[in-house]
Amino acid sequence: MKDRQSPGDTLPEEFRKQLHQLADWIADFRENISNLRVAPNDKPGAIREKMPAQPPEEGEAFEKILGDVDRLIVPGMVHWSHPMFLGYFGWTTTAPGILGEIVTAPLSVNAMTWRTSPAATELETLVIDWVRQWIGLPEEFGGVVYDTASVGIMHALAVAREEAAPSTRKLGLSARNLPRFRIYTSDQAHSSVEKAAIALGLGEENVQRVPSDTEFRMDVAAFRAMIERDLSEKFRPLATVATVGTTSTASVDPVPEIAKICREHKMWLHIDAAYGGGFAILPEYKWITKGWSDADSIVINPHKTLFVPLDFSILYVRDLDRLRRVFTLVPEYLRGDTIEAEKNYMDYGIQLGRRFRALKAWVIWRSLGRRGMADRLQDQMRLTNLFVDWIKADNRFELAAPVVMPVVCFQFVGVENNSASSTASPARTDKVNSQIVERINASGRAYLTQTKLRGRTVMRIGLGNVLTAEQHLRNVWELIQKTAEEVGTIDLNRPRAVR
Repeated sequence: MKDRQSPGDTLPEEFRKQLHQLADWIADFRENISNLRVAPNDKPGAIREKMPAQPPEEGEAFEKILGDVDRLIVPGMVHWSHPMFLGYFGWTTTAPGILGEIVTAPLSVNAMTWRTSPAATELETLVIDWVRQWIGLPEEFGGVVYDTASVGIMHALAVAREEAAPSTRKLGLSARNLPRFRIYTSDQAHSSVEKAAIALGLGEENVQRVPSDTEFRMDVAAFRAMIERDLSEKFRPLATVATVGTTSTASVDPVPEIAKICREHKMWLHIDAAYGGGFAILPEYKWITKGWSDADSIVINPHKTLFVPLDFSILYVRDLDRLRRVFTLVPEYLRGDTIEAEKNYMDYGIQLGRRFRALKAWVIWRSLGRRGMADRLQDQMRLTNLFVDWIKADNRFELAAPVVMPVVCFQFVGVENNSASSTASPARTDKVNSQIVERINASGRAYLTQTKLRGRTVMRIGLGNVLTAEQHLRNVWELIQKTAEEVGTIDLNRPRAVR
């Protein structure tokens, strides 16, 4: 029989041609992104209806595939990189970030052990330590890269659970006469706390939401009272999650006071600095790191504020071996690829296969440097303060929360006129604010989000996109003003709130 020739891969000359096509496509997309709709306004299923229901039997040309990306995918996306996208936390896609992703793909590394890729392991250790130095964490904190902060907090609380109930790793929680453990976090904290409690068998109901104060920070007195109540009812305080940069308002919990209470009750202190942590590279934001040295674990998402593309989240743990002791497990089929003297990142979490995430971070941080990132973060705050000034100058709007980082929560409250007026109901005000956001997003011209603060609906913008310039922000503000007028004026006979 003749040897059958392997189908192999795309021929090198054809692959080179495709790469050039893709490079031009990426550059054109970035250059012209502001001309696109920020978000589609299609009904669910509309994109899928345009595609063949049956999978392809034969391969198709790259030109046709790339053409369908333009025709089907790009119009069906919410463009988080668009300069008029101001929802959630502004995205941080940069040219160096795209280059870092491109370099990572062909290397196709599985960074599970040192031996499977020494460069991936050692580079991960390096960039984790760069961030540690930038934000001023003590050297006793070691880190590991996960995809998101939600995964990071689950791992951190798993260590807290093991230390509070030794041998849970081996025996589990059931039939051991253990107390019910409690986890505390503010009513402004992320829902990942409950998800971690569900995954770890601690129970969603055992996450206690502590009321927040007038600045949307955890109320320390209420926190202390909640612990005392739980102790009297035979619950066991396990951990507290303090937030530095809450999802709705970017508020910062009083970490030093929380840390003191955690020490008194021998509780694990986790700091969710997924959003806010990156701002610690700025001298003017060093205040947010007070109390961090007392934490047991801290999570920071460079894909939110340190310009790394999704996904890249670092969990820091005081004495990283605490994490390893919970998760290390070496089956026989991996024993030949492990070296005890070296760090094997598979030992620091549930994941075995691991992407080479550190490479893109390394490319970006070398390209921008701390100064380049700081300049961009400071410009985000400049634009934020400008937007705040516009709100204060228009008596139809008012701030709904203090502005700490590039997140602004505000509300349309109406306009004074010469006609007889009556106070608009809260329900009517809430409905109008929700409609403003929905109408703007449906227009495709910009993208905002809405949230609830003290039960009231408010509009919210988050700055962070490197492509967003002052003119883009001005265009968004004018669109908000115009849409508010179209949705309907609310007449109020009350003074503006002062915050």
